[in-house]
Amino acid sequence: MNVAFGSLSEFFAMGGYAFYVWLAVAFTIIPLCLLVAHTVWQRKALLADVRRQQGRERRIKNAQHPAQEVIG
Repeated sequence: MNVAFGSLSEFFAMGGYAFYVWLAVAFTIIPLCLLVAHTVWQRKALLADVRRQQGRERRIKNAQHPAQEVIG
């Protein structure tokens, strides 16, 4: 197996195409990171909405059917 680049500086230079190569890498990595961050943010917001809705439904149910107190 042959090594394509002799040194680290040659690797980063990409044979004279470094600007295009690293720009393409950036245009791939940055949106993917933003997509992951947005997904995590949306998941947290959705779970908070579900918890809030469940709490609201629980309070409505308790208000409509109050627990009977035991008189003893």
